[in-house]
Amino acid sequence: MLAIITGDIIDSRKVANQQDWLVPLESLLNSWGQKNDTWEIFRGDSFQLEINNPLVALYKAMLIKATLKSIKYQDVEKRTSPLDVRMSIGIGEKEQDSNSIGTRTGSAYINSGEAFELLRSKNQNLMVKSPWLDFDKEMNLMLKLALIVMDNWSGNSGEIMKIALEKPHLKQAEIGEILGIEQNSVSARFQRAYYSEMLELNDLYKEKLERLLP
Repeated sequence: MLAIITGDIIDSRKVANQQDWLVPLESLLNSWGQKNDTWEIFRGDSFQLEINNPLVALYKAMLIKATLKSIKYQDVEKRTSPLDVRMSIGIGEKEQDSNSIGTRTGSAYINSGEAFELLRSKNQNLMVKSPWLDFDKEMNLMLKLALIVMDNWSGNSGEIMKIALEKPHLKQAEIGEILGIEQNSVSARFQRAYYSEMLELNDLYKEKLERLLP
C-alpha cells in the first residue's frame, strides 16, 4: 500500500513570477525523493507525489500547504495576494512500476485522481480516497472542518507551520531566532495557526489508518 498526492496551485496564472512558488515547491519535493521517480510537476502548475508510507501522507500534505501559504508574492496587478493549493490523497496499491511516476498505474493513482476531480464540485481543497469508505467519510468531514483554518492561514501562519513541520525537534525559542521574533510571538503564531490541533488531526489520521492497513 502507498499514497499518492495529486495537487495544483490555485490561481497560479495570477502570480507575476511563477518561480516564486515553483522553486520552494520543487525544493520541498526534492527533499522527499528524485524528480520523475518520486514526484513530478506537470501542466505548469500541477504536481504528483508518490509516498511509500501512507501514514505520513497527511503530514506531507499539510507541509506542502504550509510551504505555499508561506510564500509572499505579487500578482500580475502588483497586489500582494495569498497563495493556496488543492490536493487529493489516494491510498491503495501500485500495479505498474515504470520509470516515470506519470505512467504508473494502480488503485492508489486511481483513487488520487478520482478524489482530485471531486475537489472543485465539493468546494474542498483537501480530500482523501482509500479502499475504506467509512474511513474516507470520517476523515473528509474532519478535513473539511480543518480547512476552515488551513485555507485561511496567513503568510506568517504558513511560515511558522512550515518550520515546525519540517523541524519538529526545534523549541519555540529556536524558531523565534529563525524568524527574528520573541518566544511569546512564536507561541501566539502557533495558536493562530492551530498547530496543536493540526497535529492531533494528523495523529488521528495515522491511528485510524494503521488499523486498516494490511
